[in-house]
Amino acid sequence: MDAKYYRSQLDRKNRARADAEKRVGEFRKKEADKRAKTTKERSAAAKASSQSTARSKLRAAERSENEANKAGREASKWSAKVGTLSKEAGALSVKLAQAEQAERAAEEKARRREQQKTERRATAERKKIENRLAAAENEVRTVLKELRAPRPEKLRVLLLAANSAGDLRVGEEQQRIRGAVQSATHRDLVELDVHTAATAEIFLDALTRFRPHVVHFSGHSSKDLIAFEKGEDGFHDSAIISAGAFARAIAAVDDEPLLVLLNSCHSAPQAEKLVDTVPFAIGMSEAIGDLDAITYAARFYATVADGQSVQAAHLLSRAAIEMNGLLGRDLPILAYAANVDPSATKLVTPPPG
Repeated sequence: MDAKYYRSQLDRKNRARADAEKRVGEFRKKEADKRAKTTKERSAAAKASSQSTARSKLRAAERSENEANKAGREASKWSAKVGTLSKEAGALSVKLAQAEQAERAAEEKARRREQQKTERRATAERKKIENRLAAAENEVRTVLKELRAPRPEKLRVLLLAANSAGDLRVGEEQQRIRGAVQSATHRDLVELDVHTAATAEIFLDALTRFRPHVVHFSGHSSKDLIAFEKGEDGFHDSAIISAGAFARAIAAVDDEPLLVLLNSCHSAPQAEKLVDTVPFAIGMSEAIGDLDAITYAARFYATVADGQSVQAAHLLSRAAIEMNGLLGRDLPILAYAANVDPSATKLVTPPPG
């Protein structure tokens, strides 16, 4: 997880702790008020001129004492919750500090690497230009990569969702994708394999058994990491997978996917590297909101299942974000290999006749 994620979780935990502390104060005040009333009633009973009045005051004192005891128990319960929340906030603070340190180290490493690349490019640029000019004298022919056609078989789409912290609407996203495909022109030519709590093992099994043409991931990510689940019940820490390991798993199978869609924050750098392995990849350039991500995904698969090209599906889905009054139109980024044309590639095409 990146620092932004831990920062948001820590803020939420601190707000919950402040609310619990407020409840402790409220119940302690109520307890004090009721105990004061108990004392007052017992004093009045002692001074009463008749036995009936004394008994009435004593009963009132007993009720007040019971209410004070109940308020005291509630205060103790909320105090314990404050302690638990404080401990959890402390753990999150440690994770935030570690994440911030890791991000700073990664940024420095990337800066040094980019500087080295710039120096190497400067020395090789002249030779590159000369080679391009020489090649321009010959007839230019672009041979598009022969893709593993999803026809006549159905287009197989693997939908992976991982949300161990329970803070994303991945279930709604998968439901919207299902509905979009079922309403599409060529719905019978698309097959979905849906996993609502995807682990690394589920992903690896699906690559070889389902043999997807499209791998779709919904969850948390960064430019270098993907967060899968651990297969545990309840909220838990994610299983962090490196982007390199994810890409190598995809490259390992005999039938590689045609497209990988990372519908998760800061995943565009991963998509740009994935096109060394698959023809097309889509990622998000920054953090993307739930509604933006859901809108993009549903429209993308509806358009693909209507027989449109990869590029048309991408551009129409970005337009759908904007037309729904959302702000993330420019966040989805389509990357593709140099020898493919997204405007000429359709993942779903009905058979002739």
